[in-house]
Amino acid sequence: MIMIRAIVRPEKCDAVKAALLEGGYPAVTKIEVFGRGKQRGLKVGNITYDELPKTMLMTVVPDEEKDLVVKAIMESARTSEKGAYGDGKIFVSPVDDVYTISSGKKEA
Repeated sequence: MIMIRAIVRPEKCDAVKAALLEGGYPAVTKIEVFGRGKQRGLKVGNITYDELPKTMLMTVVPDEEKDLVVKAIMESARTSEKGAYGDGKIFVSPVDDVYTISSGKKEA
């Protein structure tokens, strides 16, 4: 299994969740986060915004479905056809084990 964490602009969160749901991936965890990328924040006039609000969405999918989910996130999170700085990042990590808390069972 694979965990996909996508850090996106807050205004794109609903579009990403809708794309995942439409693709058959309804399970998602949403966390409001703050951070900055390589551009080190945003400067407007004399004011520098060191940390910008973002939303992190996390989901776990079978290995063979990773590319479909990453594509759905990318297409729905971009702010234009080519994208722009600040559109976000997607992190993909292996998941060794998954347990259901209520039953205590390990999932396959």
